Amino acid sequence: MEIDINKYPTTNAIGDYVRQLMGVEHKLLATVIDYSMAALGLVIFVSITALFLVYAERKVCAHFQARLGPMRVGYHGILQALADGVKLFFKEGLRPKDSDAVVFYLAPMIPMMATFLILSILPFDHHLQVTDLDGGILFVIAISGFSTFGLLTAGWASNNKYSMIGSMRAAAQMISYEISVALSLLLVVLLSGETSLMKIVYSQQGTVADWWIFKAPVAGFLGAVVFTISSIAETNRGPFDMAEAESELTAGFHTEYSGITFSMFFLAEFMAMFIASALVATCFLGGFLAPQFGVDALDSLLILVPGFVWFLIKAYAVIFVFMWIRWTFPRLRVDQLMAFEWKFLLPVALLNLVFGAVLVAMGWIL
Repeated sequence: MEIDINKYPTTNAIGDYVRQLMGVEHKLLATVIDYSMAALGLVIFVSITALFLVYAERKVCAHFQARLGPMRVGYHGILQALADGVKLFFKEGLRPKDSDAVVFYLAPMIPMMATFLILSILPFDHHLQVTDLDGGILFVIAISGFSTFGLLTAGWASNNKYSMIGSMRAAAQMISYEISVALSLLLVVLLSGETSLMKIVYSQQGTVADWWIFKAPVAGFLGAVVFTISSIAETNRGPFDMAEAESELTAGFHTEYSGITFSMFFLAEFMAMFIASALVATCFLGGFLAPQFGVDALDSLLILVPGFVWFLIKAYAVIFVFMWIRWTFPRLRVDQLMAFEWKFLLPVALLNLVFGAVLVAMGWIL
């Protein structure tokens, strides 16, 4: 059972209603209200998602280690993340005496800006997308490396050798693994012939077999695996968390941060994990499209579930894989980390891109 794109026109239903209500003579005001509502929606979404991810991380970690995790604040510790957020909000923000004040406080804002920019083009559903850029994939590739500047400036402005070493590690790691991320995304562009994220989702209409992870034999699955591993490294999560290696660098680039400035780095890291997982869902797992299996009775029921629900289910399934990997494998050494990218992952990504081109040229896409 295929989903007809004409049945779900990619318009902004809320924005259209606001413009209709305000009238043509107030078009500029309607646009301002529309984007203000979108920005407010993203802020609320980020706040709720970050709280849930912090709680989920603790619980997943605990159960992997055969313990309970937070249990005291709220039922099964469900309010623990909220309590920590309130504590960080009111905690005094300290700054080293000889640090660069302007750059020190500017640094945490840069990763947060990158988070909101990418979230603004993610298609959560047919009508849940702030804006659909024609070059959405290129925008993601460009902005995903933007947070590197925040980590570098944080380490430099802190006037702390541990922070500086951590920021240099983070920059080297993110720049290196970003190449494999870009090649995996370019594979999807090659297969679908589209650079718009919304159009990439629609290119996977049909059954589950039409998702790019299955539709392109071997290349799709390998591209998803390379993208996932590279994203784990780019978001500085274990076992690739050398930039924050507590046993060596105290806390790496954010050693000197506390209170609200620390929480901004913390928030950006968890949202970067969500964005990476959402991109896996969008580019390889059909995005917000309901899974279809060619059985009319079952497919009719599955399609009744809202698209954004399917999108979140797929994204959180990938997030669980991120957490699973973090709490299963030990941290790598710095030399192992860089060798894995340049000697293994990058060649695999390049060969997979070439193989994808052969599949397209020969018409071997399933």
